[in-house]
Amino acid sequence: MKAKDFDKKFDEGAEDIIDDLDLSRGRRINQVQKRINVDFPSWVVESLDREAARIGVTRQSIIKVWLVERLQAEAAKETNQV
Repeated sequence: MKAKDFDKKFDEGAEDIIDDLDLSRGRRINQVQKRINVDFPSWVVESLDREAARIGVTRQSIIKVWLVERLQAEAAKETNQV
């Protein structure tokens, strides 16, 4: 299918375009995983485990969520300071 035909289908919204996409080759920008190791004092690990258990997620998940939230907050502060 030519790009202009695909664009037309999308713009008209009358047809489902998902079958025209090769989703097996799709990727999200800036989402490449990179493994790191971080050492925490045992009281931090225990606190993380308690909080993770309380909300029903893994330790890794809560660390990721909290780090992303903090990074987004810092980025927002930088944007507002400009």
